[in-house]
Amino acid sequence: MSTLPLTFKKEGLVEKHQIEGVDPSDRYFSRAILVNRTAAGYMSKVMYEALTVESGSHSTITGAVKELVEKLQGLGFSRMRTRANFKGTRYLAEKETWIEFADPS
Repeated sequence: MSTLPLTFKKEGLVEKHQIEGVDPSDRYFSRAILVNRTAAGYMSKVMYEALTVESGSHSTITGAVKELVEKLQGLGFSRMRTRANFKGTRYLAEKETWIEFADPS
């Protein structure tokens, strides 16, 4: 990964987030969300077993992660929470606050 500051990177991986929750078969899971800068903004992607889910392009990282969580909820995932673990190459040492996502009613 490039050591350029995030503001100078044109495209590519800019952050990694952790997502935790319960899958449709009621098993706990924890995976990495990859957040990439694209020409149109930010998109996020997670892989879970044979499933790959991607968000569309958003103007903010928060928007890209939120859409990804909503797509997973639509597939039956629940009790999800996320937090940033890496910004560029800087490890955040699990100091970021978890963002909890309410299950759809």
